[in-house]
Amino acid sequence: MEARSVDAIPRGPEWQYEPKWDGFRCLLSRNGDKIDLRSKAGEDLARYFPELVAAALSLKASSFALDGEIVVPHGKSFSFDDLLQRIHPAASRVKKLSQETPALYLAFDLLETPQGRKLSEASLGERRPALEAFAKANFKNNPTFHLSPATQSYATAKNWLARSDGGSDGVIAKRLDLPYQAGNRDGMQKIKKFRSADCVVGGFRYATNKLNGRKVVGSLLLGLHDDAGLLHHVGFTSAIRQEDKPALTAKLEALIEKPGFTGNAPGGPSRWSTERSTQWCPVKPKLVVEVCYDHFSGARFRHGTSILRWRPDKAPRQCTFEQLRQKAADLIKMLA
Repeated sequence: MEARSVDAIPRGPEWQYEPKWDGFRCLLSRNGDKIDLRSKAGEDLARYFPELVAAALSLKASSFALDGEIVVPHGKSFSFDDLLQRIHPAASRVKKLSQETPALYLAFDLLETPQGRKLSEASLGERRPALEAFAKANFKNNPTFHLSPATQSYATAKNWLARSDGGSDGVIAKRLDLPYQAGNRDGMQKIKKFRSADCVVGGFRYATNKLNGRKVVGSLLLGLHDDAGLLHHVGFTSAIRQEDKPALTAKLEALIEKPGFTGNAPGGPSRWSTERSTQWCPVKPKLVVEVCYDHFSGARFRHGTSILRWRPDKAPRQCTFEQLRQKAADLIKMLA
């Protein structure tokens, strides 16, 4: 299931509310001695979280499929920075971090029961009690697995949103009457304290001034895919820390390749264009970054954006305009 960004918590008996965790979304399944961990992008996460594999094998049930979030605890909260460190190519480093910063799995949906019943076609109103029964039977003596809380109380959801911080960055609202909505955003909405979007880096511009005598990146050019799969330029971010620029520049230069954007590209002619503004370097669409923004109109971010985090767990093809589309309000009814 994918979530649609909205500005306010929806209200009504058809909604269930859950905390929005700041981690890696993960489908976790077991079939006997085989454990599979899949990211939203379809990438295999098992090699990066061997402690989750071991914990899943220790559960009483020998067959199941869960949807949930991988998080890394840090004190009384969760640390996304520590979680990012877990994605490392060296097996020795992965083993070390799995012991120093072990991850937890927060389950919020059950897609297949130990008896082999597929629940994806069942409503959330049926799946949630099944998940709670599964957690009661399996999670009690396993400190790695936890049942993610849920409520139908609007007041509780508002309190969660107000207190969201340190590993919880908002509220998720899910329709109780709908089955598991794979491939669309109709059954789930996300509400954050801020507005954010996952964008593809389609190119960059060098900074006007050099750093220690070397050219470094000045801004990242952001893109989103349309329904046809074309990558359109939607804005930029120049909020890059000085200490990060040398390494980021090297990474970007290694990815330089035309066209960068396959739809609308930056630097098109306009009365505001300058020679410098039309100069940019296209890169392969490999990097995904989550940015914070204030307004999105005319298929562009109205102002510059701020970098929230890099998203190695998300596939570039998943960064679409759909995440920014919100249901239009009935303005006439509001005026009545």
